[in-house]
Amino acid sequence: MGRRSPELGRFTDVALLVLVSLAEGDKHGYRMIQDIEEFSGTSLEPGTLYGALMRLEEREWIEALPAAERRRPYRITASGRDALNEQLATLRRIEQTGTRRARPSWGVT
Repeated sequence: MGRRSPELGRFTDVALLVLVSLAEGDKHGYRMIQDIEEFSGTSLEPGTLYGALMRLEEREWIEALPAAERRRPYRITASGRDALNEQLATLRRIEQTGTRRARPSWGVT
């Protein structure tokens, strides 16, 4: 099924959403919550977001930037972008397989 980074481990949906949001540019937590809801329809609680930010920062997939007006922005790192691209490739394979398998077969009722 293709290459899989050993540090990728179990990839949570929240982590994926955060990386997708930050791939567009640096954001602070509240803006990430808004962005994630806009592009995915997923409403995150602050505690859920900040738990994911902490785990992503520990993996060095994101980094905190200096705070501005009590808000701390975050940035995706090069290794975070690599992890995101790898996960998106996996999701594309899953989507393609699922779409192919979900098509009705001749003679199946």
